[in-house]
Amino acid sequence: MTEELIDQSPPSDPDPIKIPNPIPNSNLIIHPRRVPFEHGLLPIQKLVFTDPIQTLAPIKQKLAASATNNRVGSAAISDALSISNDHARLVLETLGSVLHCETDPLVLAKPEEVDSVGADLRDLILFLYIQSYKKLLPRTHKDSASVADVWPSTSAFDGYLSALSPIQLVRSNSRRFMPSPTDEEAHQLSYLQKHIANIVSLLAEPVEGQGDESLVLSMGSLEHIGFLVHYGDKGFDGPSLSQATPFFANSDPNMPAVPVPASQVNDWLLKDIASALESISDRISGKENGASNASDQDAAMANSFGALNKVSSNDRGPCIIEGVSKTSLFKQASDLKGRSVKVANCHDSVIYLLAPLRYATVYGCSDSTIVLGAAGKAVRVEHCERVHVIVATKRICIANCRECVFFLGVNQRPLIVGDNHKLQVAPYNTFYSHLEEHITEVGIQPTINKWNESLALGAVDPHDSLSHPTGASDKQSEPASCVDPDQFTTFLIPNWFEGEALGSTKDNPFPLPDAYKAVQQTNLKNLEETRQSLRETSLEENRKRELTTAFHMHFKDWLYATGNIRQLYCLQGD
Repeated sequence: MTEELIDQSPPSDPDPIKIPNPIPNSNLIIHPRRVPFEHGLLPIQKLVFTDPIQTLAPIKQKLAASATNNRVGSAAISDALSISNDHARLVLETLGSVLHCETDPLVLAKPEEVDSVGADLRDLILFLYIQSYKKLLPRTHKDSASVADVWPSTSAFDGYLSALSPIQLVRSNSRRFMPSPTDEEAHQLSYLQKHIANIVSLLAEPVEGQGDESLVLSMGSLEHIGFLVHYGDKGFDGPSLSQATPFFANSDPNMPAVPVPASQVNDWLLKDIASALESISDRISGKENGASNASDQDAAMANSFGALNKVSSNDRGPCIIEGVSKTSLFKQASDLKGRSVKVANCHDSVIYLLAPLRYATVYGCSDSTIVLGAAGKAVRVEHCERVHVIVATKRICIANCRECVFFLGVNQRPLIVGDNHKLQVAPYNTFYSHLEEHITEVGIQPTINKWNESLALGAVDPHDSLSHPTGASDKQSEPASCVDPDQFTTFLIPNWFEGEALGSTKDNPFPLPDAYKAVQQTNLKNLEETRQSLRETSLEENRKRELTTAFHMHFKDWLYATGNIRQLYCLQGD
């Protein structure tokens, strides 16, 4: 790499990160931060570079020229990457949702400030670099015959554009299954192992008057590699990156740390990544040889009721709810608080996760209703069919879904990518007693709801290794339509936990658009008039009993016909 392609900014950091005291622990293991790889990839072709180091070096130089205090706004990003203002804004919003530093100005920025606050140049470069990442192929399911029996084998869309529905593609014909957290961690580490030299060089700075061999890395720049990796021990986050490595662990906090050679940082990270991969390989070998480990986060989680409490709440992996079929599941804040959640491969079920969450993923589900409490960072719904998702969140990405309906309280424009068909969106339509407390805790603003301002990108996700419809590479993903106001209803969440302290929420905190509000008021008025009419009807006592019995019978018939009777049985016994 030539010297002129390197950032010429001085070694001192304009916004040094405060470093905690070192935590000595020889057992610390390096892990990839899963969040950027799961929620930070955008299918914008101009951001996917075949040779990231050659492409990003001049882009970094151009961005640095227009940076203020090492930060760049949407206008500079749009110009340097030759993308639209909408896409530049999307880059900033997505980056802000996956940053490792909760005190970064972009994370704290109000919606109207995002464009001007911008991103730290180092975080932005790392974000752009990983757009070249390819997701791990799903693995073969251990019991594909039973999967074929449970999940839909037909789709209303068979033969239309794609030969397979999302569920069929992921589950039936390919006989493949969602990669385990261990599989994904190894895949992400292997990617970093291959690219860490380039990543370090992009963050490094040359010593004035010397050649490429003089590249050095400041303590602040090293901390930004924490966007991609972190150190931890047995599921718990360890010290900051600079304190986990030997280069700055004993630095005087009152004195500027002396930069270290980039080659040394690269060698150290490569050694730790290789060690982590070897540890994963040993774990997998142990499983294959029959060894069991009760603390392994990747142990089989067929019983999702018990599994949720076994998973730690750090960035390493989400709580997993997997394989719920023909039942109902109810979890509240005490079960899930402060965690990320993945709901995977659930069928014909109703799942309530009423908690303040950071990230949530819904993958490979069908014929289900999934109610997520408040997700303060991001939600991703992928490869789902005939699923209703009800969620309050800052941002949501919908990929490769069919005949799904999304009831949204969302602060940023919903992102629709991949091969989607017959999606519908509607305003948020429910509440529970702690909802306002939860959305405040995770930073969602109920006064901002962009449910009907979805942004559709490409029909093919360059990060997805699964096959795609022939000839769809240049097409835009099918946009979502709005639910007809006449078909809009409020979803009622019962309070199944008597004796629990109730919150203050008495109604939907997201204001409804006028058309939907009018229908709701009309329905409420009709219901009240019917009640009043029944109260005022003069009937003999035996006729009243007959009428009451008739109402109960019709309601019971409806419960059985819709399958909602199962919710009563499941949740009463939970």
